[in-house]
Amino acid sequence: MSKKTVAILGASADRSKFSNKAVRAYVQQGWDVYPVNPKGGTIEGLKVFTSLEEIPVKLDRVTVYLPPPVAVQALGSIAKVKPAELFINPGAESDDLEAKARQLGLDPLLVCSIVDLGVSPAQFPS
Repeated sequence: MSKKTVAILGASADRSKFSNKAVRAYVQQGWDVYPVNPKGGTIEGLKVFTSLEEIPVKLDRVTVYLPPPVAVQALGSIAKVKPAELFINPGAESDDLEAKARQLGLDPLLVCSIVDLGVSPAQFPS
């Protein structure tokens, strides 16, 4: 059976940020992790993709760690890659974002994707 795939939109190399803790949590749980940040580079030893469209696999999940206005702008790209699940993490949510996601046929889950894995962000120190 193949591993589940996740793109972490807004992934950060800063280990104190939740988007970095998410990278570590998904890796620990055995997912294939695709960090996405326009700056590129590497995060936690993983290649960073500058856009969702660059990721060469079908995504089971996209989890969003972006400020709401930036997340709204990313919805077109998210809709194009058609992930099975879309998680909007605390701090990224807004009524506008949720409404626009639904208009694009996405069903956003407004929940911390790290907690959804059954782990606590506190398990991943800075």
